[in-house]
Amino acid sequence: MSELIKEWKRNGWLHAMVLPGLIVVLIYSYGPMVGNIIAFKKFMPVKGIFRSPWIGWENFKYIALMEDTPRIIINTVVIAVMKIGVGLVVPIAAALLLNEVRKSLFRRMFQTLVYLPHFLSWVILGGILIDLLSPTSGLINQMLGWLGVQPIYFLGDNGWFRFTVVLSDIWKEFGFSTIVYLAALTSINPLLYEAAEVDGANRWQQTKHITLPGMVPIIVLMATLSLGNVLNAGFDQIFNLYSPQVYETGDIIDTFVYRIGLQQFQYGVATAVGLFKSVISLVLISISYMMAYRFANYRIF
Repeated sequence: MSELIKEWKRNGWLHAMVLPGLIVVLIYSYGPMVGNIIAFKKFMPVKGIFRSPWIGWENFKYIALMEDTPRIIINTVVIAVMKIGVGLVVPIAAALLLNEVRKSLFRRMFQTLVYLPHFLSWVILGGILIDLLSPTSGLINQMLGWLGVQPIYFLGDNGWFRFTVVLSDIWKEFGFSTIVYLAALTSINPLLYEAAEVDGANRWQQTKHITLPGMVPIIVLMATLSLGNVLNAGFDQIFNLYSPQVYETGDIIDTFVYRIGLQQFQYGVATAVGLFKSVISLVLISISYMMAYRFANYRIF
């Protein structure tokens, strides 16, 4: 007991510094979880959360019987998996290419340019992309016209929308992810490269037998941790880019919850969908952390 008191006296101010952040988390992250009870009620704003009539699993049954439910789940999973897959390959390739650049000034300039879009919100980037990809006045379609290609409605064609979403997301985020892999490259012992050069290995052989094996732990870690994002296809991006024309391939769980909850005022149904997604995401995140610990020896505590 005396040791605990001494420890508290020694680190008491540090605990006090954490307290404001803890209070904010409790208020804005854990407090609203009480509202999940709406998923089991026929919510009436006049009566409030606790006085609204209890209907049990009816909201979940309503979701299961909706014609749009399978399509929305498939869209969410497909877009998320495409983002995860391409989001692993492109940053790894960029990190490997940057690692071969010997001019430090050029490397820093390139890193800065590809890193900047990460700090822009999708509200800004959405407006930029809508202008660039416009089938009538967009720069991309004008360039395609010079090549004799007919205008493409990137944001209004169900066949193009998913690819546009994935590629624009990679353009925005791959610079940030590249930093992680560049940091992993710095941990590789340079003596291995010197020994490989003495043995006559070229740059590709060094990359194949030294660089890539040295990056395997962080690649496995990033891949397993991304499993928890299978049901997160990116609300901010899709909300700013999609339209009713591409609901067939672009409507995801989060945009569906927004429409059915805030536009159609079906709060109980929207909460049920959100709760369902949260439970599945919790399971996936738990599995991903177990896999990260097993295959990459990564653990939080």
